[in-house]
Amino acid sequence: MKTDIEIAQEASMIHIKDVAAKLDIREDELDFYGKYKAKFTDELIDRVADNKDGKLILVTAINPTPAGEGKTTITVGLGQALCKAGKKAVIALREPSLGPCFGIKGGAAGGGYSQVVPMEDLNLHFTGDFHGITYANNLLAAMLDNHIQQGNELNIDPNQIVWKRCLDMNDRVLRNVVVGLGRKVDGVVREDHFIITVASEIMAILCLAKDMKDLKERLGRIIVAYTYDGEPVTAKQLKAVGSMAALLKDAIKPNLIQTLEHTPAIVHGGPFANIAHGCNSVRATKTALKLADYVVTEAGFGADLGAEKFLDIKCRVAGLNPEAVVIVATARALKYNGGVPKTELSGENLEALKKGIVNLEKHIENIQKFGIPVIVTLNRFITDTDAELSYIENFCKERGCEFALANVWEKGGEGGMELATKVIETLENKESNYKPIYDLDLSIKEKIETIAKEIYGAGSVTYDPAAANAIARIESLGYGNLPVCMAKNQYSLSDDATKLGRPEGFNINIREVYVNAGAGFVVAITGTVMTMPGLPKQPAAFNIDVTDEGKITGLF
Repeated sequence: MKTDIEIAQEASMIHIKDVAAKLDIREDELDFYGKYKAKFTDELIDRVADNKDGKLILVTAINPTPAGEGKTTITVGLGQALCKAGKKAVIALREPSLGPCFGIKGGAAGGGYSQVVPMEDLNLHFTGDFHGITYANNLLAAMLDNHIQQGNELNIDPNQIVWKRCLDMNDRVLRNVVVGLGRKVDGVVREDHFIITVASEIMAILCLAKDMKDLKERLGRIIVAYTYDGEPVTAKQLKAVGSMAALLKDAIKPNLIQTLEHTPAIVHGGPFANIAHGCNSVRATKTALKLADYVVTEAGFGADLGAEKFLDIKCRVAGLNPEAVVIVATARALKYNGGVPKTELSGENLEALKKGIVNLEKHIENIQKFGIPVIVTLNRFITDTDAELSYIENFCKERGCEFALANVWEKGGEGGMELATKVIETLENKESNYKPIYDLDLSIKEKIETIAKEIYGAGSVTYDPAAANAIARIESLGYGNLPVCMAKNQYSLSDDATKLGRPEGFNINIREVYVNAGAGFVVAITGTVMTMPGLPKQPAAFNIDVTDEGKITGLF
């Protein structure tokens, strides 16, 4: 069996201008990055602004397991299948982060014969968007410390600096550091912190901004610190906005690449869903809707994280109306949720399947609470038995959602035709009554508790004293009407990664709360989730290499 990277490297790509032509994009409306990558120009985005919107399909999943679910693979395969069915379709994805590429998760280009290419470029430096975000973030940090060093005109309290430096790499030793050591001219000695680039507020801002004007306004609202009197200090007050915007001038433009079957794929932005809002950029999604009749996008991790944030934050901010949601699962992952070890998932086990399928059941219920039609798709493995597949199909239909098998890893678009047919039928015959799960006029605690109880299944919510104090401060500053972005582990509906299946009545503990005033949401951190991940004992970096001929190996 060929590896994903072998399949990708053997692919026959067409020039990106020919991919763009499928969406009626002219060559002069692209900024080219070689033959196979391009960025949309502002002229293109302005030209199509008044086009009728296509139909928006969100792909999400059950909670991820070591058994694998294949959400991005399904997203790519569904887009290919829709094109194969004669539809004008486009895929809208996030960009991968370097951290997981070299860590444990790997890249994010799909898999098998449902991948976006060039796979190596996408998973590594791509068009430099993440580098632009990293440097804009760290420029602001440098200007903040420089302001204090040069006389501190804004009366900033060094003990109340909240802006953190970032790096797009899993590097645990940078979570907590001391800066300013040395001579007086080297700055004020203080504790500092690093987060991974995908957790930076600037990543969220880039992904939620409508245009350059909106981007600059959002950058200006970033709270970097507080004064000795407790007043917020912003990036605008530090006079950092123009320089940051200059670093993001190209990064704000959506990227266009292709799938193995030459389906257009718009790939832009990449916040993690367990520590950020987990969706690609508003600009990419809205432009896609103007260019195609069907837009397939995805949100990170399970529906309790990425989909909830897509529906409560991104759709609300951007005025999007998703018309169908596809939930991805595998029989293997459901059996894992039922207590079967990873090494024993190949054998038929209906009892474990019945125990574990409650995880899927909760995600179905959650999406239905938002008023959107649901299609469950099973990413098929050769070890799945007819009895298992039949049980899952009946389970889904009894809960009022459609069901389809998918074999897109092995067969590409052809393997997604059953799913594509179900999606088309759903869009034509069922109406979406999308509505966010909470109202913005609720208090911050009420919004947190609505998500915890309605989406996760918690029985109660507790707050560390620092988190409770932060909420009171945020509301006193006038930010209480913002949506909430929950930072939670992805492996469980609870804040305890070991609680599989469908835990109920548990307590969610809120450790930390802060406001991303530029992005426009309040972040609530639960449990032990980290905004700077670490590398595992056997990182993927061990297996990545370059041949003497310059060919990359080991990426997945």
